[in-house]
Amino acid sequence: MEKVTGIKSVDFKIKALGHGVVNWNGPTTLTGDGGKTVDNHTLPKLRGYTNLTGKVKEDTGYQYKKEATDIDFKKTPLYISQNCIRHHLFREQAFDIHYAKKNNLQQILASITGLIRGYVVPASQNKRTSPLLMEDFVDQLGNGNFEQFGQAGERDSSSFFSKTTFGDTEYTSYGSISIEQLQFIALDKKFDREAMEIKEGQGEDVAHGVQNFIQSLNEDLNPGATFHTNYVRRGTIFEEGEMGILLNDDAIKALVEYTLVLISELSIRQAKSYMYVDEVTADYNDSNKMMRIKRDESDISEQPETGYATYFYSK
Repeated sequence: MEKVTGIKSVDFKIKALGHGVVNWNGPTTLTGDGGKTVDNHTLPKLRGYTNLTGKVKEDTGYQYKKEATDIDFKKTPLYISQNCIRHHLFREQAFDIHYAKKNNLQQILASITGLIRGYVVPASQNKRTSPLLMEDFVDQLGNGNFEQFGQAGERDSSSFFSKTTFGDTEYTSYGSISIEQLQFIALDKKFDREAMEIKEGQGEDVAHGVQNFIQSLNEDLNPGATFHTNYVRRGTIFEEGEMGILLNDDAIKALVEYTLVLISELSIRQAKSYMYVDEVTADYNDSNKMMRIKRDESDISEQPETGYATYFYSK
């Protein structure tokens, strides 16, 4: 059986800098003064944090809550969720998918949302799995602190609230672009991953639209998007394929480079806080070791040394 060779994924490491909290978790039940339970403390997202002490009141089964100051920011670091990152990464088209319908999916497919972000249209069950994996951005500095606030006006217990806030932040994150998921667009219900329903003779037109969009990302390349009625995944026994569109190396290159630039230019400003990406290191990974950039950066290839792997062929 012929093995798939070439660049199987483009993995990357991200370093980001910022100040304050850009991704809050909301009010959290804690123990306040005098041992009373309070709901007026707001926490940011903290990896692995629980508001329970682990102690249980024997007669009632009540679980005691931690105090607001009972946090180790090294053990439970601040993080920005990958959902928040993806929202801001595709901010220009963040709400477009709400207006996606069966009759306008050709426009969605020929866009960054259709090719990189991914989508699901519940009404028609059309979908495209995102080739982009993003991990949470995890803070390395741990500059957290407790802050007490008071609202103007009459001073009673309800006018006071508190937050766990942060000073300077430095985040590390990792991600990956799957070449297999990027290079093929299924236009067939056979394996339950139809990106859009097409009519007789429409496939070539859809492929042409995708190709033109990718061309607009980099005029120096020669991207190709080819429609065929039977694309087969390499290694299958019965060679049962799907109708769909296959992207060539230049098309993949244009999308990979655009995505890496998109990530490198990411910034988030929320109220009094901000975060921006400072550095992106890419690995054009042609090995079978997924995310090898996490374990040993001396193994990585920062420039493509082979062509992109081809997972599908027409039959």
